[in-house]
Amino acid sequence: MDPEALRFRCRKFAHDVVDLCLTLGHDDLAAVIRRQLLRAATGVATNQRASRRARSRKEFASRLAVVLEEADESESWLDLCEAKGRGAAATVRTLRQEAAELTAIFSRARATATQNLKKRPEGT
Repeated sequence: MDPEALRFRCRKFAHDVVDLCLTLGHDDLAAVIRRQLLRAATGVATNQRASRRARSRKEFASRLAVVLEEADESESWLDLCEAKGRGAAATVRTLRQEAAELTAIFSRARATATQNLKKRPEGT
């Protein structure tokens, strides 16, 4: 995938999750979901951005692992939103699907980066 398109996709995901979180309400459950989902979804965008500026292949692979973890965690929180009827159902479903797709993309990217490190370790 084109790096700029992926950057835009991660950024849009973060922005869309922020918009969703503004609609979740103000009870205890909403507060927990909002805090955790905001952290995870914005972490996808910020760590993906940081991976593009990695100083080494090892740092790049490490950043991709963080992006993968944050995307997967976002999907988990969106699953909870869906199960508890929080947020507009269609919006939550769409964001959950996007989180799943980002998880798959970054899972493959991390696997490739890890394989490349094993083939050609840093400094060789």
